[in-house]
Amino acid sequence: MGLHLYDTRRRRVRPFEPLRPGHVGVYVCGPTVQSPPHVGHVRTALPFDLLRRWLVQSGHEVTLVQNVTDIDDKIIINADRDGTSVWELATRQTRAFDDAYRTIGILPPTIQPRATGHIPEMIALISALIAGGHAYAGAGSVWFRVGSFAEYGVLSHQRPDAMLPSAESEPGKADPRDFALWKAARPGEPFWSSPWGDGRPGWHLECSAMAGKYLGPAFDIHGGGLDLVFPHHENERAQTVCAAGGAGGGAAGEMARYWMHVGLLTTGGTKMSKSLGNSVLVADALDVVRPQVLRYHLLSAHYRSTLEYTPEALGESAAAHDRVETFVRNALDILGGPGEAAALAADDGPAAAGAGRRGRTARGGPGSEAVGGTAGDAEAGLTPQRVWADFAAAMDDDLAVGRALAAVFGAVGQGNQVLSKAHSRKLAGWVDVTRRMLGVLGLDPHEQWPSAGAELRPALDGVMQIALDLRSAARARKDYAEADSIRSRLAAAGLIVEDTPEGQRWYLA
Repeated sequence: MGLHLYDTRRRRVRPFEPLRPGHVGVYVCGPTVQSPPHVGHVRTALPFDLLRRWLVQSGHEVTLVQNVTDIDDKIIINADRDGTSVWELATRQTRAFDDAYRTIGILPPTIQPRATGHIPEMIALISALIAGGHAYAGAGSVWFRVGSFAEYGVLSHQRPDAMLPSAESEPGKADPRDFALWKAARPGEPFWSSPWGDGRPGWHLECSAMAGKYLGPAFDIHGGGLDLVFPHHENERAQTVCAAGGAGGGAAGEMARYWMHVGLLTTGGTKMSKSLGNSVLVADALDVVRPQVLRYHLLSAHYRSTLEYTPEALGESAAAHDRVETFVRNALDILGGPGEAAALAADDGPAAAGAGRRGRTARGGPGSEAVGGTAGDAEAGLTPQRVWADFAAAMDDDLAVGRALAAVFGAVGQGNQVLSKAHSRKLAGWVDVTRRMLGVLGLDPHEQWPSAGAELRPALDGVMQIALDLRSAARARKDYAEADSIRSRLAAAGLIVEDTPEGQRWYLA
């Protein structure tokens, strides 16, 4: 059936069809860089990283544009409070966001435009809106005329006559619902010259100008947090559609074919927010958990759902992630490394080879989180290619990550059953498909999250060989108590020793 995505505008999951076959254009509203990134920012960015990885896995080229809002009322206020310039604060916090995203394994955007670098495009957009009768100047500012757009409210499913007035109450506004495209300069604040006087752009205008420049007036997917649906995305859509001549609605000038929104991250049942003072900074979260565990936790719930951030839930995610990570590392150790594992998996015939292809199996309805038999056992016919098919079906179903993770744990369960047995090819098949799935999720322990102590592995191998030689010597002289003692002490240190037909083998617990 192919990829299906939930479209906020149409309120349903529908088949995804890119405007240009083989290429997908995505615009994601990025951060307003007035202060350091908190965990909620990462939660919003991660689903688009997951979507991008899955689109690439499915054979698409992806252009992902994520903007940086580096001029804003809050940036100006915080810079004044800190006794620094707007530019220094914005640059420092932009770097902090880039570092946080990189640390959590979020791929950098294809293009990362800054609002202050696109003033000419914004002025041109305003001029087009004024010429079309959709905007007007007043008291040095320029306002979008909400009443000129018949479809205003369609994205957020609201009636214009039931909307509250815009929070912007500067002089010159003709209708309380109208919003600013250009704000007249105020004393002591940064400004740019324009045909309507000195000032700076409105927040909503920035994204329309940048999306239009890099993706065109119409593109595939526009995304952001659920809290941006109104007024930000509603206003973006109105500006862009009207500037393109589609003021009456319909297909003409439509901005994005799909609108994706990520559910809120909450603490104590309340949205995590800087303004509410309940945000957990990314730097503080990483003092508690490893970055890959934080990534796993924030991805583990469906992107449209609300996710509560608690120490207990984080601990459960750490245990689940560690189980997967331990299996992969142990399996690769036993098989002699990723190269040997891949070669063995390839030698296992069509079953292993099929694990890398998109499966076409029965799936639940759109948005369904049903496991669909993924956790079945070998007698039920579970194979690596069946697991991959279940994983692909889940990802195609509006990124149903719950079912995708069920497929991962199904593979891990089967792999653990043969971990201590002489079934190298079977083990290779299970670790191969597990790593393929984890690669899409950005969680592969070997490639994407190499062990911090990898450089110590040769030394550990040498020490373990000495311990195993001592145990062999004890058994040779029939000192079984000493042999068992060595094995028990190693187990207490997290080093499991097993006796196999090929000899002693060890792995991390």
